Amino acid sequence: MAVAARLAMGSYGTSVPPSTAAAHACSAKYPTGTSVINYSSNVVSPYPSHTAGAFYGYGNESSDAVVLPYPHYGPGVHAGSYAGVSGTVIWPYPGVPIPTKAYGGGNAHIYHPPAWLPSGQDLKPGCSQEQQNGGGHWGTPDNPDLPLPPYLQGGHNGNGYPWRSNYTANSTNPYTSWPDTGVTRKYDFTISAKTIAPDGVEKPGIVVNGQFPGPLIEANWGDWIEVTVTNLLESDGTSLHWHGFLQVGTPYYDGTAAVQQCPIAPGKTFTYRFQAQLYGTTWYHAHYSAQYSGGALGPIVVHGPKTQPYDIDMGPIILSDWYHTDYEILVNQTMNAGPNPPPFSNNNLIQGKNNYPCANTTAPCTPNAGLSKFKFQSGKKHLLRLINTSAEGIEKFSIDGHQLTIIANDFVPVVPYTTNVVTLGIGQRADVIVEGIGAEGSAYWMRADLGFGPPGIGCSLSDGVSPVALAGVYYEGADTNTVPTTNSTVTSAQILTCANDPLDVTQPLHSQAPPTPEIVKDIDMEFGSNGTHFIWFMNNSSFRGDYNDPPLLEAALGNTTFPTEWNIYNTGNSKSIQLVIYNHWPLGVHPMHMHGHSFYVLSEGFGTWDGSVTQANNPIRRDVQLLPPAQGTPGNVTAPAYLAIQIDLDNPGSWPFHCHIAWHISQGLYINILEQPDKIAEMSIPSDLAQSCQDWSAFTSTTVVDQIDSGP
Repeated sequence: MAVAARLAMGSYGTSVPPSTAAAHACSAKYPTGTSVINYSSNVVSPYPSHTAGAFYGYGNESSDAVVLPYPHYGPGVHAGSYAGVSGTVIWPYPGVPIPTKAYGGGNAHIYHPPAWLPSGQDLKPGCSQEQQNGGGHWGTPDNPDLPLPPYLQGGHNGNGYPWRSNYTANSTNPYTSWPDTGVTRKYDFTISAKTIAPDGVEKPGIVVNGQFPGPLIEANWGDWIEVTVTNLLESDGTSLHWHGFLQVGTPYYDGTAAVQQCPIAPGKTFTYRFQAQLYGTTWYHAHYSAQYSGGALGPIVVHGPKTQPYDIDMGPIILSDWYHTDYEILVNQTMNAGPNPPPFSNNNLIQGKNNYPCANTTAPCTPNAGLSKFKFQSGKKHLLRLINTSAEGIEKFSIDGHQLTIIANDFVPVVPYTTNVVTLGIGQRADVIVEGIGAEGSAYWMRADLGFGPPGIGCSLSDGVSPVALAGVYYEGADTNTVPTTNSTVTSAQILTCANDPLDVTQPLHSQAPPTPEIVKDIDMEFGSNGTHFIWFMNNSSFRGDYNDPPLLEAALGNTTFPTEWNIYNTGNSKSIQLVIYNHWPLGVHPMHMHGHSFYVLSEGFGTWDGSVTQANNPIRRDVQLLPPAQGTPGNVTAPAYLAIQIDLDNPGSWPFHCHIAWHISQGLYINILEQPDKIAEMSIPSDLAQSCQDWSAFTSTTVVDQIDSGP
C-alpha cells in the first residue's frame, strides 16, 4: 500500500488553474534564414591567441569562411589533436552523425562575434527584461549589490553581527555548531509556464514568480528560511531542492520528489522550512524530472563571517547552458530506445542572458536580445558569487585582464588562491574576489565557456554555435551599451581541462581530518542497455523512484525494506562511510552531488585507488566534485576513473547521491544513503508531508503521469 494511504489526512481540492503561459515577442524580429547583413569583418575566435581555424570550429582568420575542425568524424573512435590538445574523439552512436556545427553556424559571417551582433549595432538590447527573462533584475546594470556586514536586519547579538562573536570561519566546526538567530525569512514562490527568450529565441520555459532565473533568497547564518511554493503548472508535479543545505532536523524539507516527499500536485501549495546551518552561496532548483533545465531555479545567499576583505558584494553570478527545446522533449530524447545521442545545448547564459545568431533557428528569434552587464569600480575589490546551474555543461568563468581570487568552494571557505579561470561543474559554486584594475570609462568581456570540443575531448555537449556566454563589465563613466574589445588570455588547454582544480591546491579554512570510516563501499558506475533503453547503472542497478511512495516517509513508519530500483544503501547507526566511485565509461565528466552533507574528497585518479589521501589532515570538502571519464574507448576501457570520498553519518535522513547532469539523473545515475533509520522512525513528520502525498495521490488517480525517466 502506498505511503499516501497511510499518511494521508485532511481534505483536498481538485481544481486546476488555467495555463499561465504567455507569449511575448521581442522587438525587431529577424526573418530567419534571410541574410539581411553582409558583415565585412572576418569571423574570429573570442580567444585570439588560439590557432586560427582550430578552436571551436572558428573560421580561418584570413577569410570569412567558418569551418568545422572535425568534419570527417563520423560514428566511431578517432584519435587526433584539437585546439592543441591531443585526445580521442569518441562517438558511440552508430549511424548517427555528431550533432555539432561551426562556431556561429552556417551564416556566422553576417554577425559580429563574439556577441553575435548585427552590423552597426552596439549592446543596446533588442528585448525588454520582461520579454527576455519574464521580469526581475538579473543581468541589468542597475541590479542592486548585496549588503555588507552587518548584513540583513534582525537577530543581532549585540556585537554588530547576527551571530555571537564565538562563531567564526576558522574556529567553528560548521557541521556540528551553528548560531540560531531566531529570525525567519519568508518567501512566496509560484512555479508556472511562460514563454521566455533568454537569448532571443522564444521557447516555453518554467519560471519562478514569473521570471528566469528566479528571485534571490537571502538570509543570515543561523536564520530560518520559509518558502511557500504553489504549483501553477497544468499537468506536472514539482518540488524545490535547496542545494547544499544540511537540513539537520528537517530532512523531509530537502525537496527531492520521490525520495523525501511526494511532488506538489498542480494547483497545490507546500511550505518548506529549514535553517541556514552553513553560509555562502548556493541555489534552489526543481527536483522533479529534468524540470530545472527549463528554468525553474534561482540563487541563494547566506551571509556569514567575512573571511577576506572586499568592498562590494556583487551578488550571485548565475551560469547555465541553454536549450531551445522544451525539457520534456529533451527527456524523451534522453530516454528514447535505441542508439540516440543525449541532448546538445544550443547556447550558454550569464544571469539568464546571451545573444544568438538567429539565422540558425526557425523559431521566433530577436538578434542582439541583450547581454548581462555589471558595473565595477576602479581600485575596489568585488565579491562575485559564481553558480553553475547548467543541465549538462561544465562552466569555465573568466574576466578578460582580471585575476580571480577564490575564497570559498561550495559552502566551504578556503585558504585564498588566485587563478585566471574558474572551473565549475553543475551545482558547484565559487566565491571569488576580483580587484577593479580597469580605468574609468573602460569595458571588459566577462566569459563563461562550456569547454566545447569533439566528444571525448571537449568538456560539454554543445552544438557548437554559441558555447561562450558573454557579459559586459563597465567601469565608472562607461556607456553600458559599448561593445568591449578586450581579449582573453585563457588558453585552449585550460578551456579543455575538464576537471576541478587539483586537490592539493584547495585547503579548507577550518581544518578537519576525516575519521577512520566504519563502512567502505565501492560503487561501479556503468552505462549500457537494460534491453530497451540506454541508461546508467550503479553497482548493476539503475534508480527509479515512486512519486507516490518516498522512502524517507516509509522509514518514518519503521519500514526499511525497499524495492531494489530505489538503490537504497542502509548505513544503520554507523558514524562514517567511505565511497569509492569507479567510472567505467570513457565519455564525459560527472559532477557527483551529495544531499545533506559536505563530503571529504580523499583522492581521484585512474585504475584502482591505493588508499592514499591528498591532504589527509585537511582534505577539501564540498557537496559536488567532478569525476573524470574512464581511460580508453567504448568496448576497450583500459582503466576506470575513480573518486574517493568520505561522509560523516551524523544527519538522519534519506540522502540522494547522484550525478548532477540532468539527463543522467533521468537515466538513473543515482543512489540513496539511508542514514540512522532508527532516529528517522522517532521523528515527528509534519502533517503537510502527508497532505501533499494525499494531494498527489488524488491527482494521479485521475491523471496518468507520464514518468518516462527515473523521477527526481
